[in-house]
Formats: sequence, C-alpha cells, structure tokens
Amino acid sequence: MESGFPPVEAVGLSKTFRGGSGDVVAVDDVSLTVDPGTIMIVTGPSGSGKSTLLQLLAGLDRPDRGHVRIDGVDLSGLRDRAATRLRRDRIGFVFQSFQLLPQLTAEQNIALPLRFARRSIDRQELLHLADLLGIADRLDHLPAELSGGQQQRVAVARALITGPDVVFADEPTGALDAGSAGALMDVFDTACRELGQTFVIVTHDARVAARAEVVFEMAAGRLTRAGAAPVAP
Repeated sequence: MESGFPPVEAVGLSKTFRGGSGDVVAVDDVSLTVDPGTIMIVTGPSGSGKSTLLQLLAGLDRPDRGHVRIDGVDLSGLRDRAATRLRRDRIGFVFQSFQLLPQLTAEQNIALPLRFARRSIDRQELLHLADLLGIADRLDHLPAELSGGQQQRVAVARALITGPDVVFADEPTGALDAGSAGALMDVFDTACRELGQTFVIVTHDARVAARAEVVFEMAAGRLTRAGAAPVAP
C-alpha cells in the first residue's frame, strides 16, 4: 500500500523490564526509519535487545517511551481492536519459535491469517508460495511431522500469504542449512523488488546480513548503523 510514509518509523523507543534482581534496559532510546522495498537487518549478541525491538516495531509489545509508526499510523494511538486489525492486514511476523498450531496441517497453518481476516484463499497462490519455499510436498503434514527447517518455512509462508506491507522476522534462517537460507533470502529479495514489500530481520546469520541493503548492530539496547556512529534519537 503506497501511503507516502515510511513503512516503519520509530522515535525514541525505550523498554525496561523490571525484576527482583534489578531493572534490565532492553531497548534504550532507539530511533530509525526503514525505507519501502528494502531489507533491514539487526544483528547483535544474545540479550542485546534485538527481539524486544522487533516486537515493539511490530506492535506486539508497547514501549515505555517513544512511538512506532507503520505507514504513518502511530501504534500508540490505536485501540486494541484497531491495532489488531493493522497487524492482521499490513504486518507479517515470523516468530523464532515458529508458533504453528499443532493440530493444523502445514497448509492450514499457512492459510490461518487469511481465515482470521475473512479473506478468500487462493490455493494456487498458496501452492506457488509453498513451492518457492520448498514445502509444497509437506502441506498435508502436521507440524510434529516436519523438521525444524520445514516448520520455519511454513511460518515464513504464513507471514507472507496475506501480502503484508512489512514483514518482521526473528531469526528466520535459524533452523535452515546454507542452501535453504539462501533460497529464503531469494524469496525475500523477490518480494522487495516485485511487490515493494519491506523486511526487518533480526539474525545472527552473517550470510543473511550480507544480503541486506541496511544493517544495524545492537548492543545493550542501543542501535548503531553498521560501520557508523550510534543512531541519534
């Protein structure tokens, strides 16, 4: 959807988790703008705040301070129902833990966002997407009957099936071998070029980072453009 606004924009995001052993600042005054039709990568060590930042950007968690705008829409100003509708219609999310429903087949898991949105299911489009991801022959299998890599690709297909403006992905190649990881990035590249979709990806995988137009590094909740100074709020 062409809105004239950046697909993702964050201003002054901060998030602190409070516990008995003390406060942990997961995201510390982060600002960024993601251009349309690009792949942006966030790298960094475990515990640096990458996954928390991704969830804030996708509207799955709320910041203590700051704002996130998706195509110019400020998530902090949305009621729960409107926020749910925006995430359903304009955002795709690939969870590190896949979060597939165990009682549904791979095909049913992929089609689930369309059912929630009460949209018709174009099975030819679903089959084409499954073929691109190398899971066309596994669509009638339950998640427990799939390998970790196959489950991951089902989760990616589920995120892409609605044609979202922005896809957020948490370690999307974590369970994939080098060949499958490269094929997945080819799919993302094609979606960027041909459909104008935007991808924000958290990863430890240097092969994935090498394919991105924009790479950020995160450490102790602060975001730095790779090879540059810390991003100013």
